[in-house]
Amino acid sequence: MALREALGEPRLERAIGVIYRPDSELAGHYFKAVMAEQFDAYIWFEVTDAVAPFAPAIAQDIPETYPFGL
Repeated sequence: MALREALGEPRLERAIGVIYRPDSELAGHYFKAVMAEQFDAYIWFEVTDAVAPFAPAIAQDIPETYPFGL
C-alpha cells in the first residue's frame, strides 16, 4: 500500500511532442499527473539495448504496415 500511496501523489510529467522553449519550459511543457490513475502497470528496465534494423534480405519478405497495419 505504501507504493500505491507514493504513486498517488501528483508529480510533474513532461508532455510529449512539445517545442523546446527554455523560457517557458516548466510552465508550458509539464503538467501534474498521478501515475496510479494514469497507468495500469509500471515496468522499469535497468538495462536496455538499441533496436537493430532487419537485414535487407529479411526485410524484403516483411509486408509494409506503416502507418495502418500491424
